[in-house]
Amino acid sequence: MPDLIAQGPQPGDRWRLPLPNLPGSSPVILGRDSPPWSVSWDDRVSRRHAELAWDGQQLVVQRLIDARNPIFHRGAQREHFKVGIGEHFVIGRTTFTLVEQQNRLGNSHPDVLAQHTFDPQELRQVRYRDADRRIDVLSRLPEIIQGSSSDEELFTRMVSVLLQGIAPASFAAVVAHHPERAVGNGAAIDILHWDCRQLSEASFSPSSQLVRQAVSSRRTVLHLWNSASSPHGPGDYTQSESVDWAFCTPLEGEACRDWAIYVAGDLSSLPSPAIPSGSGLATPPPQAHPLSEEIKFAELAATTLSSIRQSRELQRRQDSLRSFFAPVVLDALSGRNPDEVLAPREAEVSVLFCDLRGFSKHSEESGDRLLELLQRVSNSLGVMTHHILADGGVVGDFHGDAAMGFWGWPFEQPDSVLRVCRAALGIQSQIESPATAEDSSALAGFRAGLGIASGRAVAGRIGTADQVKVTVFGPVVNLASRLEGMTKILQASILLDEATAQRVRQEVPPEVARIRRVARVLPFGMNSPLMVSQLLEPASPQSPLSDHHIACYEEALDAFQAGRWSEAFRLLHHVPAEDRVKDFLTVYIAQHGRTPPLDWQGFIRLPSK
Repeated sequence: MPDLIAQGPQPGDRWRLPLPNLPGSSPVILGRDSPPWSVSWDDRVSRRHAELAWDGQQLVVQRLIDARNPIFHRGAQREHFKVGIGEHFVIGRTTFTLVEQQNRLGNSHPDVLAQHTFDPQELRQVRYRDADRRIDVLSRLPEIIQGSSSDEELFTRMVSVLLQGIAPASFAAVVAHHPERAVGNGAAIDILHWDCRQLSEASFSPSSQLVRQAVSSRRTVLHLWNSASSPHGPGDYTQSESVDWAFCTPLEGEACRDWAIYVAGDLSSLPSPAIPSGSGLATPPPQAHPLSEEIKFAELAATTLSSIRQSRELQRRQDSLRSFFAPVVLDALSGRNPDEVLAPREAEVSVLFCDLRGFSKHSEESGDRLLELLQRVSNSLGVMTHHILADGGVVGDFHGDAAMGFWGWPFEQPDSVLRVCRAALGIQSQIESPATAEDSSALAGFRAGLGIASGRAVAGRIGTADQVKVTVFGPVVNLASRLEGMTKILQASILLDEATAQRVRQEVPPEVARIRRVARVLPFGMNSPLMVSQLLEPASPQSPLSDHHIACYEEALDAFQAGRWSEAFRLLHHVPAEDRVKDFLTVYIAQHGRTPPLDWQGFIRLPSK
């Protein structure tokens, strides 16, 4: 059956999916939010843009009535048209091509020139020459895996990651070996999903012998073929696709039992010759092999996929509901209609955005310890989610190395601001001042930036009964995110909007948290200035700021807003030097010669970054 390939503006903006098997099958919906036919990278594609159906010979495309942008086929806008094999159509910045590239399992290759089995211990000695690119791809793996609603979508995304991360690869696939179905010396292998870098008529025929060797040995196995001297011509093996190397990396764990990653390519795309001329099975040591970096990447991708999928499967077995819902949501669901509880509705909420600081620095320093870095980021996300859930919040979403939580839904929480303050201070304390040696090792070098805002929002379920995502959206969510971003500029770990700060003063006792007005600012892209405040830990002998210091700072802020900058500058010097927040105002005043501009209105315009 033909496949449809979507290719966006970036190499990673891609998927390849088989069309429904038979003529008359139910049409599929193509759109920005139509798994697995989602084109999430292109904002010019509507959530539901087109209906696709296979008539047995051609792909029938029908633009949906609510689609905002046109579909182009053969250089013209079309509402309803048919696409033949090798043809394409375009929506926004994405091209969709219909191809019919076959895949079939091949036997062993008679001219294997070299074979090597790679041990994970050996691969640890390999250092990446392009660590930043590899880290960028690998850091997205947890989100990719967790965001996959089905195994089919997972395989599609995983193969796309392999082609992004392994530059010399011509083909990549996820395969499954079924030894219980094997007959004689044969191998029962399924190709779960595959893709190739170039659109061509070439078929994909992975070597069953290579897959069997890798899965049975639980090690990555590499085969190189002497394609130039082969007298056999195209045959039933990977070399028939004009590639002359392939390796297979098995996946560990019960959740990925007998799965493997299969990658193949061309020797001419490598930086140096893969093996010396001649025959035999000798290969360079793993550290010196031109494919060692690619194999290490595949090992890391396989380990990450196995670990996260295993964790997800175990959690699903123990308690399927707890994979999706916070304890407060489970309490609300107890004895009630889930559709009623989870239906989106407006609520007064407090939203917390928490971002990890220091990731870029550590990614540069940990190019040869990527799994360790990913584990440390996971530990930090675990700290965030623990405090959100422990204080009765709901984890709404993850964004890379950031987490979002909210309070006030599904139940009203009159003490939501007290809860979010406790959670924020707990996250800050545990990440920046770990209490145990184990935490210190896992979180060393990281800091946290947190933004909190309160107001009306819509909270509830997004998705279907089979794949539920509980989250919150509205202007207050955007404001909390903007406040988190401002922590970098204002040098404050936790920033609040005016509504939350007012409630903290009224509802949160000083033995839990204190508050300090920081500045009235106009963030880039916003029309109205806002007063931002800092959330501080309770007063203690260890705290660098006393209540007197906070009063001095706020007195200086009042003078600053009133245009009395020399007075403000003098008062700021009564605040301890350890306080980095005062540096923002001090530097701003000094840069303007302690004199406000003629059009001074009491607020500071913030830059875009």
